[in-house]
Amino acid sequence: MILNLLLIRFSFNFPKGEAVSLLGFGDLGKISMFTGRSIRILGILGLTSSLLPLIKRFNKFVNLSFFTTSFTAVSSIILWAAVGSVFDIVGLLGLSLRLSTPIVLGALSGILCERTGVVNIAIEGMMLTAACIGFTASLYLNNIWIGLLCAVLSGGAMAFLHAFLSITMLTDQIVSGTVINILAIGLTGFIRRTFLVNARLSRTAILPIIEAPFFSKIPILGEIVFSNQPIVFIMMGLVIFITIMLFRTRWGLRTRSIGENPEAADTVGINVFKMRYTNVILGGMVAGLAGAWFSLETTGSFDDLMTNGKGFIALAAMIFGKWHPVGAFIGGLIFGF
Repeated sequence: MILNLLLIRFSFNFPKGEAVSLLGFGDLGKISMFTGRSIRILGILGLTSSLLPLIKRFNKFVNLSFFTTSFTAVSSIILWAAVGSVFDIVGLLGLSLRLSTPIVLGALSGILCERTGVVNIAIEGMMLTAACIGFTASLYLNNIWIGLLCAVLSGGAMAFLHAFLSITMLTDQIVSGTVINILAIGLTGFIRRTFLVNARLSRTAILPIIEAPFFSKIPILGEIVFSNQPIVFIMMGLVIFITIMLFRTRWGLRTRSIGENPEAADTVGINVFKMRYTNVILGGMVAGLAGAWFSLETTGSFDDLMTNGKGFIALAAMIFGKWHPVGAFIGGLIFGF
């Protein structure tokens, strides 16, 4: 609410009819907007949205209010930055989608684990390990696709360790996740010092940009969505696939029943032990894919702690999305903007 009031006040700082923002939309050209008036409208929209949760019958729209306030704040900053120069909206949205990829994948990893009743704060460690192992394999085997496979498998291996500690050994799941995060820091640091620092090559090629036939030619949407690197496409596909699997299949029903009431699920013959192991390992492989994004799709190198806390941001996106893949995707876009 306060932010939106500040936006409304800020909008009066622009001279009436003089400050104009230019927004570029790729091949469709650019449009001009009066800056002050546009920011004022956005502020009023955000203020209205922020007041809704205060009304008893609308208090369930808290997330919508947060989303609208974030949208109005970001849009106002863009309009302010676009005063007197063309601001490339299409390029900004495309970059935001790419930067949100590890966050969304991490959130999907958390959903697969927590929907089956296993808390996973080890996403950061799984991502970091996958980034290191994937790059090392790509460097020494001279094949980036094998490196990608090794990254996914290493994420699954760390997830297996988490499953063993938390499911079989009944270790506290938070403690188990913390152990894996610490282990990942030490392990990747050792691998970097031993195998990468003095390696003949310190960089590899990155995964290529793929343009989807026909769809990449669609104005705006084609450049943002259908002209990307492989892991971005896989991330968008996984959002759809996991949504269908969780809410439209027997496996999804069993997964959710185990997470909500494992005793009842066990009573009707569901193998709780096996399902939890399966889901945690699958979640680790998705986190491994997120780790590969850092070293194989973005930089073509590996540095200590290069995931930079994205695994914990992924947990925030998962909670923001209420443990739903589509909600996590929206949360990832917001946090990755």
